[in-house]
Amino acid sequence: MKEVSSIGNFIIDLPSTDAATALSGTGNSSLKKFESLTDVSFTIRGLQLELSGLVSKLEKASALVELTRPIWEQGIEVPEVDLKAALNSLDLGQESTHAELGNKVLARSNKGRYLRPRTIRQKAYVEAIETHDLTFAIGPAGTGKTFLATVLAARLLNEKKIEKIILTRPAVEAGENLGFLPGDLQQKVDPYLRPLYDSLHTIFGSERTNTLIEKGIIEVAPIAFMRGRTLDNSLIILDEAQNTTSSQMRMFLTRLGDRSKMVVNGDITQVDLKNGENSGLVEASKIFDNTEGIKICYLTVEDVVRHPLVQKIIEAYQ
Repeated sequence: MKEVSSIGNFIIDLPSTDAATALSGTGNSSLKKFESLTDVSFTIRGLQLELSGLVSKLEKASALVELTRPIWEQGIEVPEVDLKAALNSLDLGQESTHAELGNKVLARSNKGRYLRPRTIRQKAYVEAIETHDLTFAIGPAGTGKTFLATVLAARLLNEKKIEKIILTRPAVEAGENLGFLPGDLQQKVDPYLRPLYDSLHTIFGSERTNTLIEKGIIEVAPIAFMRGRTLDNSLIILDEAQNTTSSQMRMFLTRLGDRSKMVVNGDITQVDLKNGENSGLVEASKIFDNTEGIKICYLTVEDVVRHPLVQKIIEAYQ
């Protein structure tokens, strides 16, 4: 005789109307996502969330709600990427590790939102920066490599643990020619540095970012500007490092000064170097694979925190 699974329900108390509204989403869109991923019915009545469905599925559904609590409890609708990241952690039996993400607040954005790693591998990456003076992060676009490093740099700056943030990247064209851009040298390279400015504006706001740049506390410049310098008491971030040559990477790494940290980020599937030049990031990841004091972190498509379609796009091209 076939066993019939029992139906049950589970109640979760919600802390505020804002939390209930965020958990529900516009037109119940967020609740529908929860239902789709768990095959459990979600209903909000006042300040209570009722889960109804097979008893065998209720535990996982309630755990998913709790893992995303740090987001909706702030009155923020849970993005699909965060839902899927939490569900993936549940499937892998990493619920307790994922739950620690809620406590890993790095800073607050200029709009007051908490900034934290959103996946387990992102958390490991942030902790690597905190405990190592040289960290490499290799992974596809959208995995938060530069953004998380910049957020952590902002926190260290506010805590007076560093005196300066330096962000740099190679000015290598992705199918375009730098020489055809108008303006002087700084105006020509600014478009290549724009993603770094975007991260800073999210954290500090454009006005404070400009003030910190004018005071020399934040420096954004092409990698060529690093030659001949010793970078002390700073957090230095090299973005798009897959487009450095071997000699550029060696030059950059040897700039590391006293009381400083370096973070080197890149996507080794998007090398834009010409004439068959070898990527300095690919080479460095092999050279320093087992070097004490240096940490190499690998992020994957599951750590993409942009639009959900970005994951599908990366997977399709792979």
